[in-house]
Amino acid sequence: MTDNLKTTPLNALHRSLGAKMVEFAGYDMPVQFPLGVMKEHLHTREKAGLFDVSHMGQAVVVGPDHITAAKALESVVPGEVQKLGIGRQRLTVLLNDAGGILDDLMVARPVTDGRLNIVVNGACKEKDFAYLNEQLPGNVKLERFDTRGLLALQGPKAAEVLAKHAPDAASLRFMSFAEMQIGDITVVVTRGGYTGEDGFEISTWGEDTEKLAKLLLADDDVESIGLGARDSLRLEAGMCLYGHDLNEEISPVEGNIAFTIGKRRREEGGFPGADRILKELAEGPTRLRVGIQPAGRAPAREGAEILSADGEKIGIVTSGGFGPTAGRPVAMGYVATAFAKTGTPLQLMVRGKPIEARVADMPFAPHRYFRG
Repeated sequence: MTDNLKTTPLNALHRSLGAKMVEFAGYDMPVQFPLGVMKEHLHTREKAGLFDVSHMGQAVVVGPDHITAAKALESVVPGEVQKLGIGRQRLTVLLNDAGGILDDLMVARPVTDGRLNIVVNGACKEKDFAYLNEQLPGNVKLERFDTRGLLALQGPKAAEVLAKHAPDAASLRFMSFAEMQIGDITVVVTRGGYTGEDGFEISTWGEDTEKLAKLLLADDDVESIGLGARDSLRLEAGMCLYGHDLNEEISPVEGNIAFTIGKRRREEGGFPGADRILKELAEGPTRLRVGIQPAGRAPAREGAEILSADGEKIGIVTSGGFGPTAGRPVAMGYVATAFAKTGTPLQLMVRGKPIEARVADMPFAPHRYFRG
């Protein structure tokens, strides 16, 4: 099976470090290292964790000028791209004609006019790029960066670690980015991430990725972190995982990520599924993604039925597990909107038996982004 999997530029390094490898998004990826998922999770919350996210899809949308490129991208996303400042990025979503989410993605505006950097999910990148190639007008092109690597350095020590090699990184604000040097390696550094911690995502050419990873791992505060801890960290942070918490039937309003819909876009519409999405914004959706706090110590996993206190089926868990920082099971899922208020009592079907739960605020572990 592994013979048919793609590999990232760090595959050999992962194996040399004793990683347990699994298939993920068509890639051979590390699920955990000898430290173990629990300790990897806690290390990231306490110091700094290094994640290989080179399976993600990196590309650039290229037009004759910024407005042309931005308008082209706005034809398939509801985000406000035209007003995006140089050196800034934001989260948005690719939409189908029914207003469902094809993928969530990051859009960033570099200094060069008419270019918009995008990063899409690894499991979705082939269909995303095909869709964009179909939808973009003739004067706007998509250029893929298949040979670039992508690392995420996350945790309260991340800025201190990175500033030893690239002092300018310390002054970046949340959701800002810049090209800089780490040692003799040219990289693009973005301040953000998927864990809720302060941190950075670092894009570099594939041949430099292992060298960069080794440089960062030489710091005593940095450990390699696998997919297992990445999942528990993002769950505690209330972050969605595409294909689980978001899919082609769920709208951004139902997904509780309506912040991805820009103010001007709400007024003008003009994006796929606008009629449905604007109606949901005005009247409320029929279902909503919420945080869920199970009682006791038994975690509720994806697929568990959510019942009202009276035993009526009202939804389903889309992500769930044990939160090491929270010190208890945590979950998220979709419930009928009438049951979405914080504190609403629920029941979760776990191993055929109902357990008590309640709707809870997210995140389950506080966000600690650096906003300057």
